[in-house]
Amino acid sequence: MSADNTTKKLLIVDDSKVSRIVIRAHILAKKPDWQIMEAASGDEAIALADRDTPDYCTMDINMPGILGTDAAEQILAKHPKMRLVIFSANIQETSQNRASSVGAIFVAKPVTEKSIAQALEHFAGE
Repeated sequence: MSADNTTKKLLIVDDSKVSRIVIRAHILAKKPDWQIMEAASGDEAIALADRDTPDYCTMDINMPGILGTDAAEQILAKHPKMRLVIFSANIQETSQNRASSVGAIFVAKPVTEKSIAQALEHFAGE
């Protein structure tokens, strides 16, 4: 257990159930005491973040409804202390620039131990 004893909350946002399962498994392998919440769309993520603010969030870009980058921007505007990672296979420079412009970092899919390590470094403030 960490010294601060506060359980961290992570919101995983992806319209792919498989992607959410993979991210959850990788995170819990490294951070077994974290509480995980899931959303399948940007709109659902915004509602969840408002109701039960997570410490961290992973966000896909291409989902039904609003884009993940737009959802991220809305969430971070209301919850500026949250650390957010955009996970996407959409690796065009515009997507990467949009992620950093809203205050998130961009990590390319597929989700691997290495990409999860990048996300965890960002969550830790490194």
